[in-house]
Amino acid sequence: MASDHIGRVPREIEERMKSVKHKVVVLSGKGGVGKSTVATNLAIALAGSHHVGILDVDIYGPTIPKLLGLEGLHPEAVDGSVMPIMGPLGIRVMSMGFLLKNAGDAVAWRGPMVAKMINQFLSSVSWGNLDLLVVDLPPGTGDEILSILQLIPHVDGALIVTTPQEVAVLGARRAIQLVQKMGVPILGLVENMSEFICPDCGSHHRIFGDGAARAAAAEHDVDYLGAIPLDSAVVTLSDKGKPFVTEAPVSESTRAFRQIADQIASKIGIK
Repeated sequence: MASDHIGRVPREIEERMKSVKHKVVVLSGKGGVGKSTVATNLAIALAGSHHVGILDVDIYGPTIPKLLGLEGLHPEAVDGSVMPIMGPLGIRVMSMGFLLKNAGDAVAWRGPMVAKMINQFLSSVSWGNLDLLVVDLPPGTGDEILSILQLIPHVDGALIVTTPQEVAVLGARRAIQLVQKMGVPILGLVENMSEFICPDCGSHHRIFGDGAARAAAAEHDVDYLGAIPLDSAVVTLSDKGKPFVTEAPVSESTRAFRQIADQIASKIGIK
């Protein structure tokens, strides 16, 4: 179901991406919804049985190195190609975070510089043979999103991440409309932090609201792929650079991540 969307892809990017069978972009209409955490854990869930890569193109706020425990590492150049960093379960990773001297350094670039860096990521990184490349996009619906969607050839689909709050769902609606205008298929909507499960008594609490994400998916004719409960261990483990789905394999949140990952695999045709 790969899309030949609007925009002409540079030849060098087409050539570089020939070894990548499937590409999925992950985006949200606003920040703070756990988009990168979702992208990372879904990639980890699929990496056990597939060759997976993650490209973090959130230039101003790269978080993938932190989430995977790869901070402080820097890529090597071999024969004119940039080699991705090897992460957990053999995941190949590239991020602006690897190019910063210090993890907390700010990137103060104007739009053209950001576009140039994104182009370089896509044309210079030697991914090798991948079954799936997960592309973690910046939050929002700005120029960077348009540039990335135009530059990545044959995108299989977009995954929209939201939380239950109306303001987050409003951003998700905007993201859905943008992706649809670009002609990229939407794999579905994921509702992160859908509810809090009390670790002591097991009771469920919809502390951020209920129903808005499902309603938005139905209104825009987008599949609702599932809800990921709020678990404090996700935050704790992410801060330590340990992927949640491998560290807490029997939790309800991990079960949700894996069910969503299985749906994505089915939709794009990997088994």
